Amino acid sequence: VQLQASGGGLVQAGGSLRLSCVASGRTLTNNALGWFRQAPGKEREFVAALSWRGGSTSYADSVKGRFTISRDSAQNTVNLQMNILKPEDTAIYYCAAKEGVVASMTKISYGYWGQGTQVTVSS
Repeated sequence: VQLQASGGGLVQAGGSLRLSCVASGRTLTNNALGWFRQAPGKEREFVAALSWRGGSTSYADSVKGRFTISRDSAQNTVNLQMNILKPEDTAIYYCAAKEGVVASMTKISYGYWGQGTQVTVSS
């Protein structure tokens, strides 16, 4: 699976951004996809995940109610709609895919990673 993320940028606090990740190379029926982020000097952390087959989702507590992960099956794309952005959301955001349909929060579960896209939220 090859993953290509896009949609990052600079936004003011309270604003919104939409990240997209296009998957190619295979169908995703038996996979789950996730978004992780890494801020300078910090570990890469879980943001959200989605099971491609059933559509079940999971979120980090820090983004619940603000971020929404979704899929576009026709485009083989997973999206992350980010609303009410905060300066602490500033990070490089990575999309990832894993074998198996469970939407895991554990980054070691994910064997496929895209390049990151920078999100910067100014105060």
